[in-house]
Amino acid sequence: MNTVRMDNLSWVDYEARIKAGAVVFLPCGATEQHGPHLPLGTDALLASALSEDVARAVNGVVAPALSYGYKSQPKCGGGQHFCGTTSLDGATMSALVRDAVREFHRHGVRRLVLVVGHFENQWFVTEGIELALRELGPQAGLEVMRLEHWDFCREDTLADVFPDGFPGFALEHAAVIETSLMLHYFPHLVRLDSIPDDGPADFPPYDMYPARTEWVPPSGVLSSAKGSSVEKGLRMADDIVSGIVAAVCHEFGVQAAQ
Repeated sequence: MNTVRMDNLSWVDYEARIKAGAVVFLPCGATEQHGPHLPLGTDALLASALSEDVARAVNGVVAPALSYGYKSQPKCGGGQHFCGTTSLDGATMSALVRDAVREFHRHGVRRLVLVVGHFENQWFVTEGIELALRELGPQAGLEVMRLEHWDFCREDTLADVFPDGFPGFALEHAAVIETSLMLHYFPHLVRLDSIPDDGPADFPPYDMYPARTEWVPPSGVLSSAKGSSVEKGLRMADDIVSGIVAAVCHEFGVQAAQ
């Protein structure tokens, strides 16, 4: 069976891949509102799809995504007041990552890439990695890469995708980048006729607790998704996949598949 998905492999086939030195990719997403036009699972879906494209290029394996993430924040995810957003405490998120990293080490994985697809996850994923490596010790023989996939979009690509100016990754929640990538990978899950006209949101340079839900557009979209397209999604996916492949080959000394 020629698949990169760990959950589609038998344990015997998975073990053979690991013994052959396969890089393992762990997508880290969320279950979070993405406006009326995208599914709640957008973050995990995109992190997984991008990971699969990279894995095919380096003969890697993609683990099932961590599909719950750290709590949605108003300035980058809309906030916790939206129905369907289902989040973890920071300590829970870090512990989940720590346990997963330890388990992959137990399997024999020596090169692991955590692909973050949810803005708020970044430092809790980092904490989980560091806790696991501290417990495993310096002789563990495990190297871990953590990345946020959007960081691999090239500046010239962003300039073309956003001819009127790039609003920044935080405000791109459920907007052109995610909608275009979803149109590329999962067009059947995108409702173009439901894209709202909201945004860009105008947040003050501070936060308030309890959160000021009135700061967030009612749709949950922080910047307009109008102008999204399959073509933009393909171009950004090419940037992201080729950039991650190059990083993995450079840091882990693997060869891209021919």
